[in-house]
Amino acid sequence: MSPQELTQKALKFPAATIAGEPHHSATPQTSTPIHNAATGEQIGWQEHATAEQIDAAVRAAHSALATWRATTPTFRARLLKKIAELIEADRDRLASMQMQVSGKPPFEANLDVSDAAATFDYYAGLCEQARTFAPESLTLPDNTVTGERFYEAVGVAALIVPWNFPMVTTAWKIAPALAAGCTVVLKPSEFTSPVEHMLAAIIAEAGVPDGVVNIVNGCGAVGAQLTAHPLINKISFTGSTASGKKVMQTAAQDMKRVTLELGGKSALIVRADADIERAVSLAVGGAFTNAGQMCSATARILVHDDVYRKFMAAFETAVRAIVVAPPAENVAMGPLVSAAQRERVQALVAEGVEAGAAVAFSGQLDSACAEGFFMAPVVVAEPSVDNVLWNDEVFGPVACVKSFCTDEEAIALANDTRYGLVATVVTADNDAARRYKSQLRAGLVWVNTPQLIFPQVCWGGLGLSGIGRELGLAGLRSYQELRHALTDAA
Repeated sequence: MSPQELTQKALKFPAATIAGEPHHSATPQTSTPIHNAATGEQIGWQEHATAEQIDAAVRAAHSALATWRATTPTFRARLLKKIAELIEADRDRLASMQMQVSGKPPFEANLDVSDAAATFDYYAGLCEQARTFAPESLTLPDNTVTGERFYEAVGVAALIVPWNFPMVTTAWKIAPALAAGCTVVLKPSEFTSPVEHMLAAIIAEAGVPDGVVNIVNGCGAVGAQLTAHPLINKISFTGSTASGKKVMQTAAQDMKRVTLELGGKSALIVRADADIERAVSLAVGGAFTNAGQMCSATARILVHDDVYRKFMAAFETAVRAIVVAPPAENVAMGPLVSAAQRERVQALVAEGVEAGAAVAFSGQLDSACAEGFFMAPVVVAEPSVDNVLWNDEVFGPVACVKSFCTDEEAIALANDTRYGLVATVVTADNDAARRYKSQLRAGLVWVNTPQLIFPQVCWGGLGLSGIGRELGLAGLRSYQELRHALTDAA
């Protein structure tokens, strides 16, 4: 299916793509409407895969595994490099589809395209490095025996991705899986699948053999059947913590390998010596990028008491200036993904306020937002530590601000969560920055920087934020089994 066809309105997206061929559903009732989040307009239908189609997709990946695993890393590098080039060449259409489905502003949609291309390019580079796949000699206490350590592809991987960063999280999974020599079955979100279909077309155009990458579409039930399939060797899931727990339970039945990138409730800490202009910029970006629909949202903002008033005044000015509207060059924030998601976030705000949280200020919506799934950014001041808005992942444009007096108090408040994905620290003190990096319980800590994510830097968290790491060399190794061999030296 070509990118041109995928941009037609009211299109039915196939239930599955198996060994390069689209498979449609025979029952029109098993499909989900796809909407333009910025206008509310329905632009198509996503069909749901049947149990038979899921089984066929897994078996296609299993059949393709031996041949694909036997390819050389340099061969896989050429294909991954080609995918990166084709993504860049198709930037305009990919970004346009991101904006059409998710309502993302142009700068966010283009950043997604750049991230996806960079990920494929990075793993192509790892495949070009001979040492990445070469056996490693071991030093043993017995010189009559030689030993070596090596890695091989896990097998067939089930990849389940969410709706907040379509194509990006898919690239984070498909690129290292293919680099490792795995074949895959991808399950996109039924709400944002058009972008994944376009990416799949690019992967096929690059020359990846049929059966190496397969797609099954639909709701959570499809993902559940996919992860339970006995021929699946590895599961990589990005989504809610609640769903991640179910995935882990399913994986335990056959001891499938798992990588779980789950929720977060992360902190941004503004010390007394912080540059307030920079702190406000990082707070706006950390809480309201992608309308707050990020597992990495730093929506618990901790501000030193000495600069609290100054920060809040500047933060209010910045939040009220955020342009919330359909995609356009001057727009800073787009809609939530669906009406249901907006209702969920609004209900959480109402619950938090009912429990005593106070809304300090909020942004405003452009007049063009009337038909889309928009919500103005909201800032809550000094909620109690047991308030739902402070404790739970809201996944919307809601930020909470609390004051602190000492570094010890800030670290304790930041770590007082069952999550542990990311954290941001704003400070001019290098010694303080080192203490925070050491003591904050998070998989990734940013110091005085926006939420930069590079393919070279591993992504993943502690506690309820998940298990394992994506990106970096560890992301490749997560699709490989570590093995050893001992040989008589005689």
